[in-house]
Amino acid sequence: MSTAHTLPPEALDEWSVALRTHFDLPADAVPIALVLDLARDVAVGVARPAAPLSAFVAGLVAGSRGGDPEQIEAAVAAITKLADRWQTRAATDSVEGSA
Repeated sequence: MSTAHTLPPEALDEWSVALRTHFDLPADAVPIALVLDLARDVAVGVARPAAPLSAFVAGLVAGSRGGDPEQIEAAVAAITKLADRWQTRAATDSVEGSA
């Protein structure tokens, strides 16, 4: 069984630098705040386990389209919009189911 492990913000920055260094990525290739916002929105709008899956898919989509910051932002925006629609649909289904 694993225990919960929370990183302080500066440790997340260090982890990002380690990832970028290991994979020889430029600094703007790992938009921490954008990815964390995506994870939050998906966790709330869909389900917590959907957050890492969605971040992975955002990376795949952005990478397949060139991987520049604009493509990363576009992929994240599309997934966030999908999560918002998912949450709205779930709320509508819940209201209709209780009527």
